[in-house]
Amino acid sequence: MAEIKSSSRRWEDMETDVLVKIFKELNMIELAPVAQVCHAWRSACSDPLLWNTLDLGLLKSNFIQTRASPYIWVDDRSDRKLMKALRIAMSLSRGAVTCLIFHFNLYMRDEHLSYVAESCPHLRRLVMPAWNRITKNGICHAVRIWEELESLTMPSIAHPSYIMEEISRSCKNFSQLKVMGTFDVNFAFAIATNLPNLRVLSVRCSILTKEALLFILDCMDHLEVLNMSHCLLLENLTPTGKKKVFKELDGNIRDKTARLREFFHCQSSSCIACDRISRDEGLMRWYKYEDWFWREDEISSLALGNYGKLFDESCLDLGFRN
Repeated sequence: MAEIKSSSRRWEDMETDVLVKIFKELNMIELAPVAQVCHAWRSACSDPLLWNTLDLGLLKSNFIQTRASPYIWVDDRSDRKLMKALRIAMSLSRGAVTCLIFHFNLYMRDEHLSYVAESCPHLRRLVMPAWNRITKNGICHAVRIWEELESLTMPSIAHPSYIMEEISRSCKNFSQLKVMGTFDVNFAFAIATNLPNLRVLSVRCSILTKEALLFILDCMDHLEVLNMSHCLLLENLTPTGKKKVFKELDGNIRDKTARLREFFHCQSSSCIACDRISRDEGLMRWYKYEDWFWREDEISSLALGNYGKLFDESCLDLGFRN
């Protein structure tokens, strides 16, 4: 009897694009052992289609607020869990990550940030709302590596000039900035001076002074899109230190915003976000609200959307939950 040869194909001989479609349904913890099966599977597990965006937005630090700088204490286990997650992700992705998202309650150290920068040097977008434990040297070192950086979401900081200067020197394609927190004339001056070609700026759900707003509109000729939705707009500080809030934009400001391609503004009494920023006196307490709330933005290119598959709830259950 003639021998019948099987026409079935082995798993390791499957086309890479087919494997990638299958592996897209796995999180990074599930991908780790899959990548050890064979060279073809290892290659598919590192495909840029899987790793373009690494969303660690579910990973949070176990922390306590303190009175002394950096005003946060984080336990060692949280730091170890973060480094473990980063090592798994960086090992699998092989430098393919171009967008990296962190939670507003994830407090990295310089060593975490340095490891990420050196592992994914082609980063184009960084969402990192908490810098309490990141030093000036730490963030500047990372930015120098990220020459392709185009977009940054950052917290309000007391002295923003140094980071704007570094971005200006190192990131020639930088075009989008989102600031979460107080946006005053000091911040506006740092941006206008160092990033005059900035195209997109969002300060939504922040304290915004009239002086800072006018400075941006007067000095940033290349700005195309501005989002100041749900801000607590301050006219000035009274001699007693009380906040003087203005509820409507005057004609002068409206005339200046007319040149923008897109301008987002909301101060509605019926708006949930506006009500929250008012109740929180301009310093949005994101932890009180829905997990998705901090990820929103009226500018589509800055909105984060749903959490990614690479680090989902299952990952938290596999040793990364606080």
